[in-house]
Amino acid sequence: MCGIAGFSAGIAPEAVEATTARMTAAMVHRGPDDGGVEFLRVDGGYLGLGARRLAIQDVSPAGHQPMHDPQTGNWLVFNGEIYNFRELRSELTTRG
Repeated sequence: MCGIAGFSAGIAPEAVEATTARMTAAMVHRGPDDGGVEFLRVDGGYLGLGARRLAIQDVSPAGHQPMHDPQTGNWLVFNGEIYNFRELRSELTTRG
């Protein structure tokens, strides 16, 4: 079990940051292993993304969220598990 949060508003950035931080902190029981928040300016407003992580398969820091793609500038928070990851890894490795 993990938890994700998002808050978007055209209010002061401090309010978005505080609200997102409170939302994320309230979910610590859902993901005690790791947590993170990110705040972004978007279209005249602000967006807060939060995540709490229960590390089961990948316990490394590589699973830290929110995740950022520096090539596209996109940010992501998600909750899910890929059950056939071993088969997918093998197939993708074979493909190069």
